[in-house]
Amino acid sequence: MFNWFSPKVYNEGYLPEEDGHQVWFMEAGCKSGKPVLVFHGGPGGGSGLHHAAAFDRRRYRIIFFDQRGSGRSLPAGETAHNTTALLLHDAARLLDYLSVKEKVILLGGSWGSTLALLFAEKYPEHVESLLLSKIFLADETAADWVDGISGWFYPDIMDQLRQGIPDGADLPGRYAEMINSSDLSDQVRAVSLYGCYERVLGQLSPHLGKEEVTLADVNSAKIYLNYAAASFMLKPDQIMNNIDRIRHLPALIVHNRLDMVCPLIGAWRLHKALPASKLVIVPEKGHVGPLMSRTLKKEIKNFLKR
Repeated sequence: MFNWFSPKVYNEGYLPEEDGHQVWFMEAGCKSGKPVLVFHGGPGGGSGLHHAAAFDRRRYRIIFFDQRGSGRSLPAGETAHNTTALLLHDAARLLDYLSVKEKVILLGGSWGSTLALLFAEKYPEHVESLLLSKIFLADETAADWVDGISGWFYPDIMDQLRQGIPDGADLPGRYAEMINSSDLSDQVRAVSLYGCYERVLGQLSPHLGKEEVTLADVNSAKIYLNYAAASFMLKPDQIMNNIDRIRHLPALIVHNRLDMVCPLIGAWRLHKALPASKLVIVPEKGHVGPLMSRTLKKEIKNFLKR
C-alpha cells in the first residue's frame, strides 16, 4: 500500500533553451520503470505530484513538464513562440533528452487530454496507451459550448462577460486583447471575468471575480486566452479527423456526467471512435471533484493491471 504514496522526485531541471523558452521538467518514481508522460491542464496550468497518485512508485517512471510560459517554465506568461505544435515538440524532445527509448503511457486531463491525443496522433509509434480524463477535443463544438450554449444555463454570468462587447464579437479574442494590454485594469478585468468563467460552470451559486489578482493569475490567463482566441491553434476537428492513427491504442477515458466545462459528448465521441477504449462515466457534477479523483485513481490502477 505504501508504494502508492506520492513518489519522490529524483530528477528535475530545464530543457536546453529553445525559442527563448526554458521548459521545466521533473521525474519521480522508479528511474528504470515504465515511463509515463504527463500533460497538465490549462493552457496555462502546471504540473504536480498529485498527477502521479495512481502509479506504483516502484514500477513507473513518471515524467512531468510545465508547458511553455506555464508553471515553473520561463519566461512566465510568455506567448511568443508558444503554440500547440511547439508544446508537442517539447514533449518529444524531453523524451529524447531523458533517453526514453521504449513506448510511453500518456496521462492527461482536460487540456492535458487534448495534448495527449495530439501527441499520440503525431507519434503513435512511441505510445503504448492513453489514460485520459475530462476530455477536451478543442473543436468547434467545445468552443460553441463555452462561448455560447453554456450561457443558456448562466445567462446572468454571460451578460457580465459580454458587457461592453458588441453582439457577435469574438469573446475570447476580446479578452485576449485585454490580457495582453499594458493597462493593468484591463488585465485584472480579463482575469476576473473570462478567466473565472470556467470556474463557475457547474456551480449553483456562481459569481465572477477574484478578491486579489496576482501576477501568476495574469500569466496563466494570458496563456489560456491566447490559445482560446486562436482556436487552440488547431485545424477544425483536428483530433477526430486523425483518430485513425491511434485506433489501435488502448485508452481509458474517465469523465463526469455533469461536466459543464467539457460536456460529456466529447468523451463519448472519442470512446466511440476508439475500439480499444474504456469509458467510465462518473456520477458527479463539475469539471473536477472528489468522486472523479477517487474514480480516476481506481480505474488507472485497474487499467494498468491488464
